[in-house]
Amino acid sequence: QVQLVESGGGLVQPGGSLRLSCEASGIIFSIYAMAWYRQAPGKQREFVASITSGESTNYANSAKGRFTISRDNARNTVYLQMNSLKPEDTAVYYCNARVGGGSYWGQGTQVTVSS
Repeated sequence: QVQLVESGGGLVQPGGSLRLSCEASGIIFSIYAMAWYRQAPGKQREFVASITSGESTNYANSAKGRFTISRDNARNTVYLQMNSLKPEDTAVYYCNARVGGGSYWGQGTQVTVSS
């Protein structure tokens, strides 16, 4: 059974930082491309960042220069380091694992940026 479990969300002030984690089980983690998406209230889910099995990374324009995605294959975990957070980063953040035609999602972790 495939499971993706996100953690690390919470309430942070504007300008602050958070590190999200997503631990995977039930998959051969190292061969999967991993990504983070987010969904704000009343909006569609949107891409944030991705990392391939070869550790090539890609970022949404809104994340470039502030967010860093990384992975630790020994821990079956992907991370999203988020710095200089803004109120508009408030959303539920979801982890995604993808290889070939298969795609899996986590349940999400809430990030709220507010003073």
